[in-house]
Amino acid sequence: MDNMYRAVLDSAALASSIYVNIALAGFTLILIAMWSRGIRNPRARLITYATMMISVVSISSYMGLASGLTIDTLVMPDGHPLAGEETISLWGRYLTWTFSTPFILLALGLMAGSTADKIFSAIVLDVFMCLTGLAAALTTSSYLMRWFWYLLSTAFFLGVLYYLLAEWPKDAEAQGTGKIFNTLKLLTVFMWIGYPIIWALGNEGLAVLDVGITSWGYSFLDIIAKYLFTILLVLYVKKEPDAITSTSVAPATA
Repeated sequence: MDNMYRAVLDSAALASSIYVNIALAGFTLILIAMWSRGIRNPRARLITYATMMISVVSISSYMGLASGLTIDTLVMPDGHPLAGEETISLWGRYLTWTFSTPFILLALGLMAGSTADKIFSAIVLDVFMCLTGLAAALTTSSYLMRWFWYLLSTAFFLGVLYYLLAEWPKDAEAQGTGKIFNTLKLLTVFMWIGYPIIWALGNEGLAVLDVGITSWGYSFLDIIAKYLFTILLVLYVKKEPDAITSTSVAPATA
């Protein structure tokens, strides 16, 4: 662990990509905590709390990276561009995504006024997307198997996109939150598409990008998909609390 901690500090790109996220997550958390004090609608408060948890998870997970606790070195298998070489794996990022992205989907589903079954299904698909992505990152026995896990993770991602692009927009229009939902939906979709692209080009995939640039690629996406997302959503909830009319998640439709 100490070696990994030193490896982070010895790379300016790697260290900055981690510590900038810790600072922004902390700033966003304080900001949302202040803004949420005047929100009284139960559903609006639940949306706000869900967005706060995004930053809580991010701080905890990025501290794991900064301390070297969730970083390791892996020897890449035959066929990989770095075959036989050690490369740094920031596998803790997958823990960040596994525990933070469900809160993003929960907030979006609640904003859209969607049903409990749709929100649950989207979150389950999302969790499996992240876990199979972790498997892709940690598999060193076979280069082909790494890409198999990658494709499986992408398949789960397509399931998440189905709810974001097909199901929830209709629910949001019925709820009266179509405009803000469309903005947040597009932000989320475009940023989330970037993650598999970074994986494919980064040191875990084709190794076109080195570890520092790969890490900054992920960090940039996190900054937009988490903190900017959170600020835009909570500002809307604070400004238009009456648009969130339901007090609980709607029951599943027959």
